[in-house]
Amino acid sequence: MATHEVDLTKPTVLERNCVHIIPLMERLTLPKGVSARANPKSSSGRLDIFVRVITDNGETFDDVPAGYCGPLYAEVVPRSFAVLAQAGARLAQIRFREASVKPVAPIRTVPVTIDLDPAGKDGGVIGYRARRHAGLVDLAKIGGHPISEFWEPITAIAGRRELVLDPDEFYILMSAEAVVVGEAEAAEMVAYDPAVGELRSHYAGYLDCGFGLAEAGGAGSRVVLEVRSHDVPFLVEHGQRVATLVYEPMAQRPDRLYGQDLGSNYQGQGLKLSKHFA
Repeated sequence: MATHEVDLTKPTVLERNCVHIIPLMERLTLPKGVSARANPKSSSGRLDIFVRVITDNGETFDDVPAGYCGPLYAEVVPRSFAVLAQAGARLAQIRFREASVKPVAPIRTVPVTIDLDPAGKDGGVIGYRARRHAGLVDLAKIGGHPISEFWEPITAIAGRRELVLDPDEFYILMSAEAVVVGEAEAAEMVAYDPAVGELRSHYAGYLDCGFGLAEAGGAGSRVVLEVRSHDVPFLVEHGQRVATLVYEPMAQRPDRLYGQDLGSNYQGQGLKLSKHFA
């Protein structure tokens, strides 16, 4: 049941922990042999915005069945920060898959572990925690928000490579591994063990062709983890596995790779906050 409506034809505040159901500007007309799956964009995940895509008569979030013809909606819940949004803001992305009688097997899977080693890091900073009482994030302002007003840097304790996550606090951490996605493949980060309900390792999970590829300017790219502990304090240690990268083949190589003249914000990244902060 709706409590009120918001007008996104002009900049509008989406409040923290309020559920917003927003009709998207796009609609789909899929062939019978093509399905789709949505995922939050990287910047949405790093802002702690919970985003799921909904179809008419859909049975699951984010999944679009083969042959679907109709509108799309987004469930949007800002968690750590209230956000200023307007029509045209991009919070989710979508991938299309050709249907097959036989499911396409992953090319390979790669473990993702947490990097909590202060060695070689600027000021020993191993992560960031969202401030509890911060201002408004304007989704249209790239680099327009001071980091210190929204985030607390986390430094490692001498001689220890571990971190206790406080319940329902939001953290930005990074993987210990440098990641590469080839020219003709894509990857998705999935939960390592969904049965471990005390920890969520990420919102955004899609890695595009060319992410981390040296030829596309991405040598040494890490995966950023958008982490939240539920209900109880949760201890994580350096090298602890929290997710898995699943690689799949592309139908064909894209004309341009991630990071090649696309204004890609996260190519070659280390511990990097959303593009909205500077």
